[in-house]
Amino acid sequence: MTRIGLRRALVIGSEGNVGGPLARHLAATGYEVMEADIRPALRPNYLMADMNHPVDLLPAFDWRPDVVFLLAATVGRMTCEQAGSLAIATNLAGINNVLQLCKRAGSMCVFFSTSEVYGPGCESMDDTVTSPRPNNRYGLSKWLGEQLVEYEVRTSHLRAVTLRPCMLYDEEEDIGEHRSAMIRFASNLARGRPIEVHRGSARGWLHISDAVRAIEAAGRLEHHATINLGHPDIVPVSDLAEMIRAELRADPRLVITTDLPGQMTLVKRPTLDRQRTLLDFEPAVTLSEGVRRVCAYQMRLVAAERARQQPAIPVAHLRTEPLADRVQLPREPRKRSVTEPT
Repeated sequence: MTRIGLRRALVIGSEGNVGGPLARHLAATGYEVMEADIRPALRPNYLMADMNHPVDLLPAFDWRPDVVFLLAATVGRMTCEQAGSLAIATNLAGINNVLQLCKRAGSMCVFFSTSEVYGPGCESMDDTVTSPRPNNRYGLSKWLGEQLVEYEVRTSHLRAVTLRPCMLYDEEEDIGEHRSAMIRFASNLARGRPIEVHRGSARGWLHISDAVRAIEAAGRLEHHATINLGHPDIVPVSDLAEMIRAELRADPRLVITTDLPGQMTLVKRPTLDRQRTLLDFEPAVTLSEGVRRVCAYQMRLVAAERARQQPAIPVAHLRTEPLADRVQLPREPRKRSVTEPT
């Protein structure tokens, strides 16, 4: 598949765990980069904007970006179940707003979907033939967003590519119980907290330094395609937990095995032929190397947290005598005996 030359890139969702590294990668590889996100910030080439209110994005599209990387979304299975109205509004109406602006500016769109669109009922996570059957609101809203993209490609000749990432991670990403197993395991075990491993689950893990190369390559494709992004090495999550536990030297009793909760997929095994053939992409970071990076970063965070928690000296214990009383004058040199060594 042929590629087209680009210069200007707009990253919508630039403050997120993927958007930040992607914007830096694009700038390092020669793009002019404009960033946009809902988070407040004041710096050159950055717009605070909510894609649910597209007027604030107009200056970015007046800049005429060649490609728009659409990463902004309400993200995560648990988040989208709890905030269902926000998820549907943002992941459908917000996406539609950006697609209309892409058409207006003649920009290509790289739409960041999710592997959650497949659902546990899909025997094969095949990006060429599988008809997704999501079983949670996050996957459903992203699947419907994919349909909006495909509709605009088919009826309005929008240039677009849809990416379905599977288990991306970054040692510096946000920490929280809503994050993926990799980060939850490392952050909790590093702090002596227990973790839950779902019995029989398995995943492949793609480091962000690899992922941004694939995402950038997607922005150079000439024709629409839906592409899985992931790492080909699928490992049991129990093995991942043991790798992290051993690296952190955590107590084995902190690792607890449980059954898989509802609205989750036990094994994610996406087909990755298209990322190789269309994006010319192969991951470089192995799981063992990624685990070392994640654990080292968490250990540094824990050390910094402990340093901040050092008790301050109580005021009552501080010496309050005048400074002059605390100054000691130099002593005269002590006279040595003739037998004392010099």
